Amino acid sequence: MDPISPLEQALHAARALVLADLAANEVAAADVVSMVEDSVVQRRWWVEQWPDGVAYVAGLVAQDVQDALLEKYGRWPLCPVCGSGDPHALDVEPELGPDPHWVCHKAGVKVAAVGALGSATGGASSS
Repeated sequence: MDPISPLEQALHAARALVLADLAANEVAAADVVSMVEDSVVQRRWWVEQWPDGVAYVAGLVAQDVQDALLEKYGRWPLCPVCGSGDPHALDVEPELGPDPHWVCHKAGVKVAAVGALGSATGGASSS
């Protein structure tokens, strides 16, 4: 059996992390999972063109899915930190870097690592 390439490992990990965050917020419907799969396909091509970007895949897939959800359903994930004012979405930081986190820019805090949103929102755990 051939070993799994670092690219495939990163893509599978990114898929799992984003799906965990979607499940934690109970938005992992079939059409949303398809958005994740579409992003993974696009990011596979992207990393094949720029192999040094493999460490950035999880954050990019999270951003891709966030953008796709915004177009179809609205903001996701909503900030669990700010209890008043208009509901607003979290952002992925760094935009292009390793170790991506969901961040509330309004409160200026890291909320959770991508894949661990359930621990911050009271949803399902990603353990």
